[in-house]
Amino acid sequence: MNKLKKKKSKVIAIFIIVILFVIVFVLDYFNMLPKKYYLAEDFGIQTIKSSVDFNGNGVDDYTDILLDARKDAKNHPKYDGAYVDGGYPPDNIGVCADVIWRAFKNAGYSLRDMVDNDIKNRPQAYPLIDKPDTNIDFRRVRNLRIFFEEYAQTLTTDINDISEWQAGDIVIFNNDKHIGIVSDRRNRDGVVYIIHNGGQPVREEDYLGRSPVVAHYRFDASKIDKSILIEWKE
Repeated sequence: MNKLKKKKSKVIAIFIIVILFVIVFVLDYFNMLPKKYYLAEDFGIQTIKSSVDFNGNGVDDYTDILLDARKDAKNHPKYDGAYVDGGYPPDNIGVCADVIWRAFKNAGYSLRDMVDNDIKNRPQAYPLIDKPDTNIDFRRVRNLRIFFEEYAQTLTTDINDISEWQAGDIVIFNNDKHIGIVSDRRNRDGVVYIIHNGGQPVREEDYLGRSPVVAHYRFDASKIDKSILIEWKE
């Protein structure tokens, strides 16, 4: 009888250990366990600042883009890609592309208007758009990639080339299915965190490497024709 009880106790103990292991694994996978993060200077990397302060608020463009992407992450909007009349979803709703236009808004740019104008002026560059729709075109990752490919600086997709990844950069994943903003935070190997909305619990996380990177851009307005740039207006 004692042997049977001991066997049951052993089985129960193993079961509990397995469950705890699974819980820890899941929490770690979704970046829900506390982790120390690092900054560029911890790896001897110089932080690049934009030479442009488009909205004249005393903060350079790259930092503005980073700060509002982080604001959106902290706001934690419900993942919802439903079509919105008027184009802009409320602050408590969004998808990955909404992180981008909101971040650009904080730097003073109307990304929606810039994308819409580009679709109008270069329709051949957007072969999947049969009929332009200003309410949704700027919320499609594939359209944002076409826009940034033309006007932004194209950078490495090698995630281990850590000095080439800077806060405020834009990164596109998995055959244009997902998009995010590069954080100023890094993991212990120097690989940058990503600020994005895929409906996950933690929106600024150690994500780079979990999904194939297909494009990496830096929006340097000093290298873009001023006719392309459109100011955000409430």
